[in-house]
Amino acid sequence: MPNLDTYAKPSVAVDLAIVTVIDGQLKAVLVERPDDDVPGCAMPGGFVRIDEPMEQTVERVLAEKVDLRHVHFEQLASYGALDRDPRGRVISIVYLALCPARVLEGRKLATLHVDWEGETGGPARASQDGKTVALAFDHAEILGDVVKRLRGKLEYSRVGFALLPDRFTLREVQEVHEAILGKELKKPPFRRKLLDRGMIAPTGKFETGTAYRPAELYKVKS
Repeated sequence: MPNLDTYAKPSVAVDLAIVTVIDGQLKAVLVERPDDDVPGCAMPGGFVRIDEPMEQTVERVLAEKVDLRHVHFEQLASYGALDRDPRGRVISIVYLALCPARVLEGRKLATLHVDWEGETGGPARASQDGKTVALAFDHAEILGDVVKRLRGKLEYSRVGFALLPDRFTLREVQEVHEAILGKELKKPPFRRKLLDRGMIAPTGKFETGTAYRPAELYKVKS
């Protein structure tokens, strides 16, 4: 049996890609980096402790860096390029959470942009108040992978509904799709296709507090 002490031990980190849609824009939670040798903003993250399960690390980082609890995450991918962290050999396990906008009220959010179409893939850019936000480490590539993953699953899964409240309008569903796809969609064919998929059902209730004709509210079928 090999002696593990003879092997170098890289550090393992957890990074959280926490995404929502607000005002028709795809946004992610970013945190300010401390004043060290890795400038820029980054996704919330932290190192895995030697006696800590991965899921516990996720919960700890979520509470310490974002002041949130009990958010559902799924593992996105692992990133281990040799030069991804100038401080040393760090392997990052990235977890993805899709949240309705209300869950992230008061958090620092950045709008995500990509310069590629469809599922081509590539880095993402981030901005706040119309100004570009520098991203630390390889987080531009990771957030680009997030966009690619969402686009790839949007057509056949319920992934888009995770960004919506429990009751939503067809307009809100279309806004989520447009934010993820990065393009406008024609309303009649989109709604017809959405209803034909059979994933949602009308609630018989209507939105309130609008200046125009209230739209019917829908829910995801169980």
